[in-house]
Amino acid sequence: MSGGSAATASDGGAPPRTTHGPCQYAQTPDEPPARPVPMPPDPRRTPHRGVVDVAVATSQGPLPLHLDQAKAPCTVQSFLHLARHGFYDRTVCHRLTAYPTLKVLQCGDPTGSGEGGPGYKYKDELPVDLPPAPTDPTGARRLYGRGLLAMANAGPNTNGSQFFVVYGDSALRPNYTVFGTVGPDGLATLDKVAAGGIQPTTENPAPVDGTPVLRTELLCVRPSNRH
Repeated sequence: MSGGSAATASDGGAPPRTTHGPCQYAQTPDEPPARPVPMPPDPRRTPHRGVVDVAVATSQGPLPLHLDQAKAPCTVQSFLHLARHGFYDRTVCHRLTAYPTLKVLQCGDPTGSGEGGPGYKYKDELPVDLPPAPTDPTGARRLYGRGLLAMANAGPNTNGSQFFVVYGDSALRPNYTVFGTVGPDGLATLDKVAAGGIQPTTENPAPVDGTPVLRTELLCVRPSNRH
């Protein structure tokens, strides 16, 4: 799928487009969108207060999300943009981890490969208030607690569409933007998926990182209200 927007298709190889607002979403021509989607809006005044509830129906149960605009306004703005354009609908959560210090379900790639994204990237909005992880005596890692919602990335300032939800307290360097939480019903769904385990492979009959046994498809992702 080409997916490079009309802007790049018609401008004869002009440099990648970057929005002019404070979020500065930047096109990634080498990584076209996994599904056709325009660049997000980038108003001069990014909404930075309140919580936006997002209803997420999955094949394993509800996964309601509460997006915190104060913590990560550019991230929330991008996520809502993708949700409103149906980017997340009918996508499969491709990765489940069950390490002692990393217990997450990762979603948000329409290709299901872990390589797909929206055709743009944007800056980190890193957390500054996470407590030290009790399992890390060096103090370098922070506690990404059960119920947190955060962005996956491929290095600094490479946020796109992939995100992860934490079903068990995890220890990570604070390099991942936290932009909300999972509602109680969502935690029950995550516990169900986690209990199902990870698909074995020929190389590893008992993996702790890989495809969930219980296929978890995001059926519909839509904002429900702000407060």
